[in-house]
Amino acid sequence: KLGIVDRHYTRTFFKMDGEGYRPDERMHVWKIDVGSGRAKQITDGDFDTESFAVSPDGHMIAFISNRTPEPDLHLEQVDLWTVSVTGGEPRLIPTPVGEIGYPSFSPDGAFIAYTGVEGIGAWGRNERLYIVPTEGDTPRVDLTGEYDVNVSAWTLDDVVGARQMPPTWSPNGKRIYFQTAHHGNTELRSVKSDGSDMRIELAGPGAVGPYSFDARHAQVAHRLSDRSGPGQVWTRNLRTGASRKLTRLNEQWMARIQLGSVEDVWFTSADGEAEVQGWILHPPGFDPSKRYPSVLEIHGGPHLQYGNTFVHEFEVFAANGYVVFYCNPRGSQGYGQRHARAIENDWGGCDYDDVMQWAEIVAERPYIDPKRMGVTGGSYGGFMTNWIIGHTNRFAAAVTQRSVSNLISMYGSSDLNWAFQREFGDKPPWEDVDNYWRQSPMAYIGNATTPTLVIHSERDFRCDIEQGEQVYVALKRLGVDTEFVRFPEESHGLSRGGRTDRRIARLGHMLRWFDRYLLPTDESAS
Repeated sequence: KLGIVDRHYTRTFFKMDGEGYRPDERMHVWKIDVGSGRAKQITDGDFDTESFAVSPDGHMIAFISNRTPEPDLHLEQVDLWTVSVTGGEPRLIPTPVGEIGYPSFSPDGAFIAYTGVEGIGAWGRNERLYIVPTEGDTPRVDLTGEYDVNVSAWTLDDVVGARQMPPTWSPNGKRIYFQTAHHGNTELRSVKSDGSDMRIELAGPGAVGPYSFDARHAQVAHRLSDRSGPGQVWTRNLRTGASRKLTRLNEQWMARIQLGSVEDVWFTSADGEAEVQGWILHPPGFDPSKRYPSVLEIHGGPHLQYGNTFVHEFEVFAANGYVVFYCNPRGSQGYGQRHARAIENDWGGCDYDDVMQWAEIVAERPYIDPKRMGVTGGSYGGFMTNWIIGHTNRFAAAVTQRSVSNLISMYGSSDLNWAFQREFGDKPPWEDVDNYWRQSPMAYIGNATTPTLVIHSERDFRCDIEQGEQVYVALKRLGVDTEFVRFPEESHGLSRGGRTDRRIARLGHMLRWFDRYLLPTDESAS
């Protein structure tokens, strides 16, 4: 120990967004006696113990762990293990190479269900549901592979957020429940333990969040985030289909305000290869005979989805007189693996085509002023915003948030540091620098003329603030109108979980920028 004046690391993933700089120690499972408060460490070693589950009889723990000599350099070498709750030597349950998580014991303890992606370089592939015998004596069974669904909860909002739950077994062990991201919703589905008879149990519209069954699995309580507000707790009788709302959170406040109406639109991509889903949020008191300014919102990920949820940011823009439109271009989850993997090693290709086609579709609406359109997005959405201003002057103003601008310098500066190479041909930049540069918005920033506000957080460990700094300085040198807003102490997730006053300030800066360029002047109004 050399003191506390420095941070000394030997591991590769030495920081994590939202957590900060990580200690060199690893995470492990502990058991705490509730009565006495005494704690006993169950797992140990120079590796992390990740998600875990306790067997129904309370005697065994299943957990996920990468026990290779350099776990941070072999991400897919993750294995499923079991260990006695008293500790001791863990037992390996063999699984194929690939990232896995969320173990869950069957009621009799004979099987373990878990989610995972098979193979190296899993970006964009469907997460699947698997079961394997606890004794590990027969191969695992893939329960969802034939259905082309993504076993995840990833439908975005900025209020309650997506939360994935472990698979849940029925009391007789014959059926397993799980979430899927599908067509702008997070659904609760189930499938038999032999992989047959997949059913949709809860379909929204909206995002089914954390859920819990009664002892007989006759009813399920769940959170539902939909367009009506930030979210409520509901129950569903699985036998009769009857639903009942249990909470009325925020309803008095919601009754005092007016939300805009939403139009759901599907369109065929320009190359005919995909069906793309989009939404148009109209301002409260919408008058179709008027012409409105508009803002295109682009989601992050890129392998996530927008959908039928309440997004406070969108509602703020709509309440201030903007039409807000958004879509799930190729690269998004929820539309099958082919849709999600279409942009693999080709960011700025068909995804850009889909986004721009959507912008032109909206621009043709009679209530849209095509000269007063803005664009914004965060993370990968910031990447696409940067890409757009370097490829077109279609938009009158842009706000790029927590963005990706330079894939070369992002290598190593992100908390996911080298792992991004999986998305870009699985080669590091020094082996394929031209490939990284051709997919970097900074390669095209010299074409930019769009007034652009740059927003970034100083403790963004996912997309380091140097990514935003590069865009800002380039635009200043080019003579493009730009400003740089930096939020101290905030992480990549400022818009979803930042300090309240900073979240308010962020929205204020965005509105100020769009108002400057998208609202009519006295001269244009006349």
